[in-house]
Amino acid sequence: MARKWWTLLAVCLGMLMLLLDITIVNVALPSIAGDLDASFSDLQWTIDAYALSLAALMLVAGSLGDLLGHRRVFAAGLVAFSISSLLCGLAPDPLFLNVSRAVQGIGGAAMFATSLALIAQEFKGRERGTALGIWGATAGASVAVGPLIGGALTSGIDWRWVFFVNVPIGVVTLWFVLAK
Repeated sequence: MARKWWTLLAVCLGMLMLLLDITIVNVALPSIAGDLDASFSDLQWTIDAYALSLAALMLVAGSLGDLLGHRRVFAAGLVAFSISSLLCGLAPDPLFLNVSRAVQGIGGAAMFATSLALIAQEFKGRERGTALGIWGATAGASVAVGPLIGGALTSGIDWRWVFFVNVPIGVVTLWFVLAK
């Protein structure tokens, strides 16, 4: 398979993870509250720490991608996102979870900001339209299935798996990013 398709696969898997984490966690909040004895404010920060760091650092991450290389920044974001997902799943208390969620958002900002640039540098003409369509469909599907996956993981295994699921996906995606 040509490198550009590996790039698209990596970008789509990264987008799947970061957009899934916007909605997947919402379903797990009652279980998180019970297990970590989290207050309503703690639960708000579980959502907001991720969303705020993602939104606030997206432009910075895009500029870093322009300076350091989009693939390098995407890979760094992917590593940060995956490690912080593991830390979220291992969280012993709400503060640890929320700080880990903020780091997850930083990694997500790096991936999100560079994803379209990676597609644009790999694809030209008609193929670019196809790649952007696949990217958009992945984004839409990620947000749509997040609550379903979150419910299945939370009720079937444990709330921590809404975060742990990112780790193997992150490892595989990193391999795709680094494959030439």
